[in-house]
Amino acid sequence: MTSFQGGANPGFARGRRLRSTPAMRRWTAQTRLSPADLVLPVFVKEGLTSPQPISSMPGVVQHTQDSLRKAAHEAAEAGISGLMLFGIPADKDAVGSQADAADGVVNVALQQLRADLGDELVLMADLCLCEYTDHGHCGVVTPAGVVDNDPTLDRYAAVAIAQAQAGAHVIAPSGMMDGQVAAIRAGLDSAAHTETPVLAYAAKYASGFYGPFREAAEGAPQFGDRSTYQMDPPNAAEALREVRQDLSEGADAVMVKPAGPYLDIVAAVAGAVDVPVAAYQVSGEYAMVEAAAANGWIDRERAILETLIAIRRAGAGSVLTYWAVEAARWLQ
Repeated sequence: MTSFQGGANPGFARGRRLRSTPAMRRWTAQTRLSPADLVLPVFVKEGLTSPQPISSMPGVVQHTQDSLRKAAHEAAEAGISGLMLFGIPADKDAVGSQADAADGVVNVALQQLRADLGDELVLMADLCLCEYTDHGHCGVVTPAGVVDNDPTLDRYAAVAIAQAQAGAHVIAPSGMMDGQVAAIRAGLDSAAHTETPVLAYAAKYASGFYGPFREAAEGAPQFGDRSTYQMDPPNAAEALREVRQDLSEGADAVMVKPAGPYLDIVAAVAGAVDVPVAAYQVSGEYAMVEAAAANGWIDRERAILETLIAIRRAGAGSVLTYWAVEAARWLQ
């Protein structure tokens, strides 16, 4: 009879031996997290004279152009890979015309950041219309209030060209319109931006974790919701279909959003594709940890790093997180 007590079995205590010191745990870690794995989402708002705190996201602000430039330099110094830019214009209309205006808030920011930093950070431009339209939906709407897919694709292509011309390294469409990647790829190629990659928000769910973002980006729908074009949370196989479709249309990388509640989707996508996979740790995930930490219920730094390593462990090559710079400094 085999004994499993004490040291009779050589493997019995092996796990404990390999966890005995911090250095030993670092040596045996199966998943690693580094500053280069992180991307910082940032908000820039037209007409501000100083950065404006976002009440539901402690520590996050709507930037002025100048404060964004300062934050970008800090991000580069911390060693993270890039920024994802979101803009809030002073004027909104039915078709989101400020999204592709040369003097639009994000396009001005891209021009300045590219001039300041060159290629030191990957400048990613979120491509959607919800922050720019007066109705808050992600595309052009019909008189009946339904998002009209094909006219929206024309707008997306125009916005992609404007963002690339302004200096974006990567175009990141998040509107979840059918055929959006193909339309954007065709638009970029027609404007001689054949080398500009597309990071598709391929599996973006209609999530309850976006609430604080809607305060930050000021893009909440004025009627209805986005359930008809964003994915339904119960569906997993559909995510793989969406990813395959975006790749067939020319996406160079794909994203899963949100991250934490959808780690199974992150793992499934990472196991199914041979392109970079990103995951977006969204505003609600951020706000929950910050609220719990503020109440003394959890160890803030430990919880933040644990959430980030979980997303990496699930298979994401990069993580978009509002903690990117702070976490990168902890990791240095």
